[in-house]
Amino acid sequence: MSRLHDPFRRGQLAIAALFLSLGFQYATWAARIPAVKADLDLSAAEVGVLLMAAGVGAAVSFPAVAWLMRRMGSRRLALLSQLGLALLLLALAAAPNYPVALLVMCADGVLVGCLNVAMNAQGAALEARHERNTMARLHAVFSAGSLLAALLASGMTAATGSVMAHFGVAVVLLAALGVTARTGLLDEDAPADRPVTADAEATADAKTPAGAPAPAEPEPARRRWTVPSRLTLWMCCAMVFGTVAEGAMNDWSALYLKDVAEASAELAPLGIAVVSGMMVVARLFADGWRSRWGDGRVVLLGSAVAGTGLAVALLSGGVAPALAGFACMGLGIAAVTPCVYAAAARQGSDALTLVAAMGTTGLLAGPPLIGFIAGASNLAWGMGAVAASAGAVALCSTRIRWTAPAPVAQSEATPA
Repeated sequence: MSRLHDPFRRGQLAIAALFLSLGFQYATWAARIPAVKADLDLSAAEVGVLLMAAGVGAAVSFPAVAWLMRRMGSRRLALLSQLGLALLLLALAAAPNYPVALLVMCADGVLVGCLNVAMNAQGAALEARHERNTMARLHAVFSAGSLLAALLASGMTAATGSVMAHFGVAVVLLAALGVTARTGLLDEDAPADRPVTADAEATADAKTPAGAPAPAEPEPARRRWTVPSRLTLWMCCAMVFGTVAEGAMNDWSALYLKDVAEASAELAPLGIAVVSGMMVVARLFADGWRSRWGDGRVVLLGSAVAGTGLAVALLSGGVAPALAGFACMGLGIAAVTPCVYAAAARQGSDALTLVAAMGTTGLLAGPPLIGFIAGASNLAWGMGAVAASAGAVALCSTRIRWTAPAPVAQSEATPA
């Protein structure tokens, strides 16, 4: 069967468009933080608050995202969130002052939270429906989106100083990705979209006499929310620290290269490109690593490499050591989120939703904390906290009971 007519490949392409969109949109505005900082005349602490607004939006989205998933389904929620995130780029570029920029970033955090949960639910449903691994490669596409955004930012910075022109080009690309995603996303009632409610429905059927009306829809929905297990909480911790490290590299690498390492304005965005490029490479091979060594060892060794490599680079100083340290961070931290998402999906939809929400919160709320550290001391200390976050992932990974995933099929040897 050709790839175009293979249902798995068609779904994989559509979901990959969502992952690419999120990585591209996120890194697009992150790469222009220096320009936004200059245009609005912000201090490092104010940049931290701006980024915190996105984290607040992500946290607010957590209690609402499960309700939205039930009402709209992961397919509709993903498409609407992707469209909203594209439009918010234009709103950020047009923001006349700091308060308006804060509101835009808060809305961005809400939509990122929605899209993150919806697209990972789609990915988990695709794996369950076809019994083929693809989560790591989907996350590789997210990193590819960040890489593409970084390269576009570098080129647009060299061509024009207009943030609006840059973001206008980005919106056109995001619109094309949205059209691609519409063609192959899974139906809202895909079996893997509701792994927990299936059990609840089975229990309800057993208690319902023959001929009696079926239980009302809200009853199983209320049973969706349970107290998270200790295993789920450790997954949340690993996800938070991992996404803090991943997000901080996107948000602060350009400023670190420019302000601390004294790189040129054209070279500064390449910090994101190095991190994203290494993450793409690592995630393309991550499914094979997981099959060979197991998720736990991949996460433990990878996070140790990430933290150690960045720490050594910060102590050495300079542009070249910084780029090498960023490469270590991208290589080591790349497999953390795919492995944790896959483990959470095996625990059911509640665990997946909670872990995804914590991942979004860490991605958006963690970097502002780095900004506060930088404001209190300097950005070198802030990046040191990023290295410490990677070390925390290694510690959390030892508390998670990892389940070995099914070996990657031979047909999956070629990346999506």
